[in-house]
Amino acid sequence: MRPSLLSSCVLGAVAALGLFVFPQSAAARNMVAFAPNVQPGTIVISAHQRRLYLVVGNGVAISYPVAVPRRGKEWSGVASIGAKYVNPDWTPPAVVKADHPELPNLIPGGSPRNPMGTRAMLLDRGEIAIHGTTRKMRSSIGTAASYGCIRMLNEDVADLYDRVSVGSPVVMQP
Repeated sequence: MRPSLLSSCVLGAVAALGLFVFPQSAAARNMVAFAPNVQPGTIVISAHQRRLYLVVGNGVAISYPVAVPRRGKEWSGVASIGAKYVNPDWTPPAVVKADHPELPNLIPGGSPRNPMGTRAMLLDRGEIAIHGTTRKMRSSIGTAASYGCIRMLNEDVADLYDRVSVGSPVVMQP
């Protein structure tokens, strides 16, 4: 049997047995066991674990490290992705501007000073987004550092961005 035909047969047998086969790009990611009752495509953020999980199905999720909201800025509940942007401009929300009046009113997308990084997915609940970060802020990943947003490494937010759609559900857990 030719190797390509053998590979096809093995993959077909695995699929027939109901085993999950991950796309090649997902295999390089941190795959973890997850609650099997969560719908594929759901983003679950655990503030306590400082992890974002994208549920891919069959009790499996992709796990990403994140920065979560700091004390006093936390939120929990259900939201959805309302919009997606590549190299978004950033206008500091009023609460951020009040704490940091030295910030400009706009930082253009692509600027190394733009805290949104390379991708942003705005949630349908005010001025909250899942977004990338600057080189300077990479060290905040794994901490409680934001004003409500979920901050990711640029390579991770780009991966997540490509996997989800506007309307994807987001669940924030304490």
